[in-house]
Amino acid sequence: MKFFPKNKKLKRVVQIAIGLLGLVIIFAITANLMVSNRSQYTYNSVDEIPHNSVGLVLGTSKFLTNGSKNYYFKYRIDAAFELYKAGKIDFILVSGDNSTEDYDEPTMMKEDLIALGIPADKIFLDYAGFRTWDSVVRCKLIFGKTKITIISQQFHNERAIFIAHCNDMEAVGYNAKDVNAYYGFKTKTREKLARVKVVIDYIFGYEPKFKGESIRIE
Repeated sequence: MKFFPKNKKLKRVVQIAIGLLGLVIIFAITANLMVSNRSQYTYNSVDEIPHNSVGLVLGTSKFLTNGSKNYYFKYRIDAAFELYKAGKIDFILVSGDNSTEDYDEPTMMKEDLIALGIPADKIFLDYAGFRTWDSVVRCKLIFGKTKITIISQQFHNERAIFIAHCNDMEAVGYNAKDVNAYYGFKTKTREKLARVKVVIDYIFGYEPKFKGESIRIE
């Protein structure tokens, strides 16, 4: 049995569909490689990472939908504290989702950082970090910082650094502790698609949902 149908028109349609699928796969692989190449700008050691005035902590929920602790959140807070304690950042900008009155990622991050001993006046909040792109670009547009240290897990840092480079920003990433493979399977799977999306955003010139007035970090 031959793979292609005998009908010439239908055969042509199948050929075009296969060709388009191949292009999509190639684009997805290329997008993931483009983002993965930013791993050279990430650090696992506090001693090796260069100093930057501002550390940008990328937001996530403190708790999962089932009410249990979100370790992505905890490890990012711990990493920010490590950098600040080591003198590798002077200020911390926490950026996350505050789209509703009952959901406030930046405030939750700030409270946990203060609980670790970081002075409140060293922490700044960005309530409109609805997406990673928004968090990174608003750091430049709203807070006036073009040279930053991004704090998240490595896979997330790579994508955030890609965004920074696309917007003429200098960025390095400090890799927070990752979660185990079972716990993070869904997140890592979504990340593959997020990397494709971020390249599409760059191609079509995506801009943050909200801009607003300038805020000086000092």
